[in-house]
Amino acid sequence: MLAVAIWSVLIVIATAVFLLLCSVPPLWPLLAVYLIWALYIDKMPEYGGRSSKWFRSSIFWRYFADYYPASFLKEAELPADRPYVFGYHPHDSLLTVCEYKATGFSEAFPGLKPHLLTLKSNFNMPFYRDILLALGICSVSRESCSNIMKSGPGSAITIVVGGAAESLSAHPGTADLTLRKRLGFIRIAIQHGADLVPVFSFGENDIYQQMPNEKGTTIYALQRKFQSVFGFTLPLFHGRGLLNYNLGLMPYRRRIVAVIGKPIHTEKCEKPSIEEVKRVQERYIQELTRIWNTYKDQFAKARLRELNIIE
Repeated sequence: MLAVAIWSVLIVIATAVFLLLCSVPPLWPLLAVYLIWALYIDKMPEYGGRSSKWFRSSIFWRYFADYYPASFLKEAELPADRPYVFGYHPHDSLLTVCEYKATGFSEAFPGLKPHLLTLKSNFNMPFYRDILLALGICSVSRESCSNIMKSGPGSAITIVVGGAAESLSAHPGTADLTLRKRLGFIRIAIQHGADLVPVFSFGENDIYQQMPNEKGTTIYALQRKFQSVFGFTLPLFHGRGLLNYNLGLMPYRRRIVAVIGKPIHTEKCEKPSIEEVKRVQERYIQELTRIWNTYKDQFAKARLRELNIIE
């Protein structure tokens, strides 16, 4: 519980530490150098990150995963003789980014070098950016994706496909995915001849309770406006507290099982046509739907409705 509590407010902690150090005048030259290096010189978020094996294997992440508990189910072997693009669904209010780090992914898929991708703006936050880099997390920009894919066989990126728009639809008991208009990750896979692997995380939407924000409501309109201006949105959600189960920023303790589906092979093409991209996308959607239909009665017993691709 303490591990999850720390992660839930990690951005606040990192910011507070930085501001505290800024209150010490002798440290100003060092902090100025750090900011210049972090914001203008260091390009590692675009070039595969700065993963720390020691940091990724810390017992902290094991405690983090055991809280829910979080695990994954492997459906097929993924040989490390080719690159992979993992599509992760759904996008919840606060993605459990450390799930694979503590649940035996490296042992299940030897030779793969996974990189979870996130918004480039996350690497503008002092100290927090260094934690992300140590976890092997990189920018989700097109340049970053291409650089990782070019690093050789076994390279793998995990993209949370639905993004900010899908996070607004993250409600317990539902699985509303923003997918039809998301063609970028399909195109990247084809351009690099990477296998596409759909991942559906059962229980991901159940760990937070989001305020009602259906289309047509004022809250929904404000969140969409915020997203259009800043590129991301802030879902109005709540979970439990450290000492209570009713209100707080910590996620509820609900089981999470990420089913890693069967790979979809693509033929390498540097300039794929829109028809080819959509053809591969249909295969991807069919595989994702198969995962849902296969495991929904096992891992989504309390669902309120079926899988729904909303746009």
